[in-house]
Formats: sequence, structure tokens, C-alpha cells
Amino acid sequence: MSGTLNKVMLIGHLGDEVKMHFFEGGNSIGRFPIATNETYTNKQTGEKVTNTDWHNIVVRNKAAEICEKYLSKGDKVYVEGRLKTRQWQGEDGNTRYTTEVHVQDFTFLSTKRESEANTKQNVQQPQAVAQSTSVQKEATTVNEPQPEDDLPF
Repeated sequence: MSGTLNKVMLIGHLGDEVKMHFFEGGNSIGRFPIATNETYTNKQTGEKVTNTDWHNIVVRNKAAEICEKYLSKGDKVYVEGRLKTRQWQGEDGNTRYTTEVHVQDFTFLSTKRESEANTKQNVQQPQAVAQSTSVQKEATTVNEPQPEDDLPF
């Protein structure tokens, strides 16, 4: 295979608001960090460990304006793009590097409010399901006589 591939797909939560930079000629760039988490159980201690990685996201022009308008800190988003590394001279004279995801496609997955509401609903829902299931079982046993099976086992 002679071709190469530079593709990144991330699903994570915004760590800050979208920061916009506007240029002459109407072009713009939006920048924001996304946090992704990895969770595992430590085999030695048995405790749950979560590692968070931060990714620098860059969107351009109309996509940047859409992200600024609709995204806010804590929102869950899917981004797809390419990795790019930039270098520059710092004020101290040292060469600095950063790696960014230059977005080609994105999808808004949920807002922070929706995520919090779903978390609360999922905690309350199992209790409600258990209660409704027990009510249904009682109704079934009271209202319908159970026929005997002719099965040999």
C-alpha cells in the first residue's frame, strides 16, 4: 500500500468554551479542548481508575461559527479530522510544539444539561421499572388463572 492515512475520531466532552479568532477576508478559526476518558479497574487494589486525555481541537470558518453558537463547556461531541503538529518560538526563545485535531466533520451528541438529566433519569429509572414490573406480576397473577402445562419436564 503506497498511500498514507491521517485520521482521528474522538467522542468527548468540551473542557472550555469555543475560542474564536477572526482574520481579514472573513476567515475564522475556533479552538477548544475535548476530554476523553479511559476507565479500568486496578487488579492489585481493586479500585476503579479513570485517566483523562485532553485534545486540542481546531475548526475553521463556518464550522467554527456553528460550534461557537451551539457548543458550550461540558457538551458531548463527536469530531473527525486530521492530526497536525505546529511549532513556534516561545517568549523564552525555546521551540514549542503542539498537536491539534483539525476537524473535517463533527456531530453534536448532547448538551451538558441533557447529560445531567439522563444521568439522573437512569438512576431513578431502575427503581420505577422494578416497581412497575412487580405491579404487573401481581396483576397477572390476580387477573389471569395460569393453565397447567402438559409438558413432561
